[in-house]
Amino acid sequence: MVEGPATDPTKGTHVEVKIGVQHAARDLVIETDESADTIEKLVGEALGSDGVLALNDNKGRRVLVPAARLAYVEIGIHTGQVGFRH
Repeated sequence: MVEGPATDPTKGTHVEVKIGVQHAARDLVIETDESADTIEKLVGEALGSDGVLALNDNKGRRVLVPAARLAYVEIGIHTGQVGFRH
């Protein structure tokens, strides 16, 4: 079954990326429209080449982190739901 934009279950979702940086007191948290698989691939490439992890967020900012300073990267789906849970 091919799903179009009207029935795409991931429509309206964003990927939240939490990056732990060595010797930094706080995590970096960004939301991006990139897929979780793409983020994982970019992290792997940065680590493999001992280069820089470069990610673009939803606000047009670019975040650069030296791969040698990465402590961890947590990737999760954020649906952007509005409302309250009972």
